[in-house]
Amino acid sequence: MAISQTQFEKQTLKFSAVLSLSFAILGVVLGWLVGSLVIIFDGAYSLVSLLLTLLSLAVSAFIAKPAMKAFPFGKAVLEPLVIAIKGAVILGLVVTSLYNAVIALLEGGRDVDAGIAFIFGIVNVIGCAFGWWYVAKKARLCSTGLIEAETKQWKMDTLISVAVALGFIVALILSNTSMAQYAGYADPIMMLIMGFYFLKVPSEMLIQAFRELLMMAPRKEVTQKVEREVEMINENLESDIQVVAVTKVGKQLLVKLDVHANDNELDIKELKKTRARLKERLSILPMDLNLILNVAC
Repeated sequence: MAISQTQFEKQTLKFSAVLSLSFAILGVVLGWLVGSLVIIFDGAYSLVSLLLTLLSLAVSAFIAKPAMKAFPFGKAVLEPLVIAIKGAVILGLVVTSLYNAVIALLEGGRDVDAGIAFIFGIVNVIGCAFGWWYVAKKARLCSTGLIEAETKQWKMDTLISVAVALGFIVALILSNTSMAQYAGYADPIMMLIMGFYFLKVPSEMLIQAFRELLMMAPRKEVTQKVEREVEMINENLESDIQVVAVTKVGKQLLVKLDVHANDNELDIKELKKTRARLKERLSILPMDLNLILNVAC
């Protein structure tokens, strides 16, 4: 039996939440025990991911409920709002970790049990890579804003884990050479490198979410698809349809069109057929279409 998009989204987010909880507990506890900024950041990121995933689950369930008078145009706007919150929280976490790394460098680095930390890094890489692969696979089967945001979270977590493992390999090598005094700098330097690299992901999440909240134009390929379909329908009509506005908010694609009757008379039956054909042709886009036809004078 096929499941709905909402059920699919819930199942994916629940799996992500359980996996995030596991890595959050492991990372924060072990990071505190061995005194590693990077491992603490990794665990804190997983904990934040868990809280944000639970928020996504709650919003997904709320959006799926019947329409409410308080949301006359639907609740799709809540999806980019959640993504904006995710981006802002992750950005705050990265900036805070960068600050702590700078302080650690100024204080002469941090002594970390590189052996234990390296083992944690390897386990974390395998687990996070699995989480990224699983959620990305689900995103290919059913792409929603919340699942896409979850995929980006797991991508970041996996890359963080890879950087942790590589960094502690360097620390292990240094600690067994004449440069052992520099091994303590590996942890904060790793944090700085990762932090500056990962500023990009939450920033992009914020920008995309705000574009949707401000009802700006969607990706160019979406707008071009709408315009192509309208042009094809215009070829077989006596009236002229013009694209006025295209915007995407969450799962909802809003398309506003002006219909100009060439003979100053408009056949209502023909208009209904045109609307149905447009909906059918645009149904290839993985979004809920909200089509508005205005009769232009």
